[in-house]
Amino acid sequence: PNMKNIFKLLVAGAILFSSSTSYAQDESNRWSIAIGINAIDLYPVGEKDLGLGDYFDQPFNLDHYNIATVPSRFEVGYYVGDGIVATGAMSLNSINTSGDTKIKALSYFSLDGGLRYNLNELWNGTAAFSPYLGTGGSYQWLETEGFGTFNGTFGFDIRIIENLSANVQTTYKHAFEDTFPKHWQHTVGVKFTWGAVDTDGDGIVDAKDVCPTVAGLEQFMGCPDSDMDGIEDSKDDCPNVFGPVETNGCPDTDGDTVLDKDDKCPETAGLVALMGCPDADGDGVADGDDNCPTEAGPASRQGCPVKDRDNDGIEDDMDKCPDVAGIAELEGCPRPVLPTDEVQAQLNEYAKTILFNTGKAAIQAESAATLADITAILTKYPTAQFTIEGHTDSVGSATFNEKLSNERSLSVKEYLVKNGIDKARLTSKGLGETKPVGSNATAAGRTQNRRVEINLAK
Repeated sequence: PNMKNIFKLLVAGAILFSSSTSYAQDESNRWSIAIGINAIDLYPVGEKDLGLGDYFDQPFNLDHYNIATVPSRFEVGYYVGDGIVATGAMSLNSINTSGDTKIKALSYFSLDGGLRYNLNELWNGTAAFSPYLGTGGSYQWLETEGFGTFNGTFGFDIRIIENLSANVQTTYKHAFEDTFPKHWQHTVGVKFTWGAVDTDGDGIVDAKDVCPTVAGLEQFMGCPDSDMDGIEDSKDDCPNVFGPVETNGCPDTDGDTVLDKDDKCPETAGLVALMGCPDADGDGVADGDDNCPTEAGPASRQGCPVKDRDNDGIEDDMDKCPDVAGIAELEGCPRPVLPTDEVQAQLNEYAKTILFNTGKAAIQAESAATLADITAILTKYPTAQFTIEGHTDSVGSATFNEKLSNERSLSVKEYLVKNGIDKARLTSKGLGETKPVGSNATAAGRTQNRRVEINLAK
């Protein structure tokens, strides 16, 4: 009676643990060892003609139980996979009850082997306990007589603490030969599991860790969230920078809708088209690349405007005449307006009448009106260039005549410059007696030869 009470207490104690979370043997803890006491029941085995009961008749009648109260059953298990555990067990007992009949005590020894299936695999969830079904075979010895059986098992594990569970199990053992007893073996005990590996030390065993070599979080099945923004690194476009879920974990510091990772100006709001950089003058050139950020200009000029004061299409810095519209072939200067042949003839008619003191380069005062007319003509053609040539007759030496003609042409040039003609437009030279237009043998011819000509420069 005392042994029966102890067995009842053990069963009741195991059931009390059913409110705990289960911790079944699985790939996280492949190995297990179970130690417990066992009870042999020979009654509910379908042998009424032998004075025993039908199958499942009075299965909980503890008066029929042969109970070994000391640790008497030892089992080793290995998780194969897919919810299947391979087991091997050894048990000891003493049989002195067969149903309601007391018999001479017989020693009982059994070696068992089989497979069991964790039923929690069917619903892939965590239950209050972890039930299983099993099948296999065993070989028993009653005293010295040995016989084999085919076994069917039902049991469950209930977690006590991590890696330690209470274990309750019942096995029906069907003898292959009629001369040996069919029987039930009930077991109550504890089971230890081990074999979990946690390579990255994050508290999640490798078998359940999607990222077993990198420490991570339980909520992400062991994968990391380096920036702690609630998005695991593998799904975070910016895993090392805190950012919102809406942008896949990437920040937008300046709020311009261009994420910092793509923003060339992450601290300053800018335009999407310019990769987040501002463009103050709206010319399409980002301020950082714009040499004139407050003046609109083309990208070809680094954002600076084209300066063309005379609007001739030639930029001022390339225009030799920036204030006068011109043409490209003359580097921005206008095509010169040249005097006609008639004007050229009139100019030289005036030039021939310029009077000089005899043998001198000084211009006589009465030539002022003539020079004023010449100045007026030259002013009408501001872009034209002219050559002032001095000529003499043959009287005197050629050297003197050349010197005199040079000085007279220079006097005319200086006079015209003083009266407003750009000196850059005028050149002067003396040709002496080398280009006569009349005969130096006559007074009239020599008069013609003493002259000044003003011709369009070629």
